[in-house]
Amino acid sequence: MIELGGKVYECAPPHSVLEALTAQGEAIPSGCRAGVCQSCLMRCLKGTPPAKSQEGLKTSLVQQGYFLACRCYPESDLTVALGDGPGLRQSAIVVRREMLNRDILALYLRPEAPFAYRPGQFLRLHKEANLSRCYSLASVPEFEDTLELHVRRIPDGRVSGWVHDTLAVGETVEIGDSTGHCFYVPERQDHPVLLLGTGSGLAPLYGIVRDALAQGHHGPVWLYHGSYALEGLYRQAALQELARRYPNFHYVPCVDQTGAAAEALGARTGTVLGALVADHGGFSKARVFLCGNPDMVKDARLKIFLGGASMADIFADPFLPSGS
Repeated sequence: MIELGGKVYECAPPHSVLEALTAQGEAIPSGCRAGVCQSCLMRCLKGTPPAKSQEGLKTSLVQQGYFLACRCYPESDLTVALGDGPGLRQSAIVVRREMLNRDILALYLRPEAPFAYRPGQFLRLHKEANLSRCYSLASVPEFEDTLELHVRRIPDGRVSGWVHDTLAVGETVEIGDSTGHCFYVPERQDHPVLLLGTGSGLAPLYGIVRDALAQGHHGPVWLYHGSYALEGLYRQAALQELARRYPNFHYVPCVDQTGAAAEALGARTGTVLGALVADHGGFSKARVFLCGNPDMVKDARLKIFLGGASMADIFADPFLPSGS
């Protein structure tokens, strides 16, 4: 049994806490339903949530009894509360908007209180009390005093549509705590770092690569960004300038379509994974970051693992659609 707000609900196998509560009429914030976005964060007030439901959470949250409702299959009765406790949300002001391409908008936020994060992590952007989505951080705190999010317009997307069409400079929004393991750690700085992204999956990679180079990574750093068409690529000039400043950094844009404009940019024809495999004979010493399309992330993770990379050195952030 699950107790929430003084009401008791049944929760029997094979249903998760999230499934059980929503099926019985409770409005529980959720997104990917796969334990990635952490939108369904809840707090256990009595009882013990399964360890699997706390995987990927910060130690401080685990110690306070927080868990992911979508991954919680309780083994005993639990008393729970929604996960919007003190310190998990704060206000931020919209200071700038920038269209990066036809579908992706850069949203710049200035938190009203100190906001700790690592480039490449993600946060939750709240539209309403029970409606939020997760967006990766493209900014680097040592370089910028604002948080940069890349928001792709999703057809009929309630949050992305709001960001693109309604949210204005000067408005105040609520954001959740930073989370995620997709960030650079300054170790083995002579080993290769490989970054693959599609679409708005460039956002975390743009933060990670600048952070790695700023921290003195001197091994080769390769960033592959893919799109179906040339118009889907963005931040090309900034990445090309980064490649001029750092001889060990290589920017490889990839498109499915060919043409003079793609050739002028030096874009490869084909997928980011195809380009990566063509450039590298093996991956035994590489740290790898994969962000964007879930199918690409899945295929690349397997291919790179079979190519010699340790699974512990493959960091993945698949951009799963809401409710998947």
